[in-house]
Amino acid sequence: MPFPTTRPRRNRQDAWTRRLVAENRLSVDDLIWPLFIIEGTNTTTEVASMPGVRRVTLDRLAAHVEPAAKLGIPALALFPMTPPERKDAEGTESGNPDNLMCRAASLLKREFPEIGLIGDVALDPYTDHGHDGVLREGRQGVHIHNDDTVAVLVEQSLNQARAGIDVIAPSDMMDGRIGAIRAALDAEGFGHTRIMSYAAKYASAFYGPFRDAVGAGKLGSAPAGLTPPSDKKTYQMDPANSDEALREVAMDLDEGADMVMVKPGMPYLDIVRRVKDRFGVPTFVYQVSGEYAMLAGAIRNGWLDGDRVILETLLGFKRAGANGVLTYFALEAAERLRALG
Repeated sequence: MPFPTTRPRRNRQDAWTRRLVAENRLSVDDLIWPLFIIEGTNTTTEVASMPGVRRVTLDRLAAHVEPAAKLGIPALALFPMTPPERKDAEGTESGNPDNLMCRAASLLKREFPEIGLIGDVALDPYTDHGHDGVLREGRQGVHIHNDDTVAVLVEQSLNQARAGIDVIAPSDMMDGRIGAIRAALDAEGFGHTRIMSYAAKYASAFYGPFRDAVGAGKLGSAPAGLTPPSDKKTYQMDPANSDEALREVAMDLDEGADMVMVKPGMPYLDIVRRVKDRFGVPTFVYQVSGEYAMLAGAIRNGWLDGDRVILETLLGFKRAGANGVLTYFALEAAERLRALG
């Protein structure tokens, strides 16, 4: 039988050849490490639904971050676990200049000035009902009020910028918040502070472990006699929609976003690709808590090879068009990449 003269396998037979022809590469520069911070002293606690992920008190934060600094991870994303007694229906703790997020930012900027700090801007860590916005009662019942929420997000953003946060990352999905935050930052002299918009954030079932990590609990409590919605589908995107993601990204870029994000990651690689192809802007993806929990659980049980599967999933995000990945595997990935040279 005749044999083909074109044989793609020829370029796969040696490690050096595979390196030469690789279309995408993963490096430590692609990694952002999300961190959970808690009040208290001399404490770290593992998140039960996220094996290997720990919440850290501020007195242990520098030691916790030092390995990441030595490995050259460029940025950290901070998420606070607000004590229940500091939560209320309006999320007022988000504007407290001495809140956990601001103290963590000040500490990390002092200890690791070379590392970028990304601050989550949303109200769910601060509200007693667990939503990303404030509740109001109207003709259609209790709802998340868009414009009242944006006003609080603006103050939260300014609060974080004053504390040293380099990149404001609104994850709330309220309409118009990017433009309002950009205008406020510029007016206050924070023109250098960047905005990484969670532009295409879906109402996903993959966020459950994260809610455990920040102590958000279940949606649906009833502060001040109001019964809030039981899910976030009125502001986060429908998983069925793809074109809508492009409209969301376009709006946020028009309003002044410097970078955009797709969240979650693996179930939405098509969205990452479409966003990158359409806009060509810095595009990030979040390998969220549910994705991490599935992989980490399988790795711990010996069902998957952690050294290989972690890097393979992250490379998949790069192949889809992402400039970088927020991942709880950042430390392990950086260590593995260093070992591989």
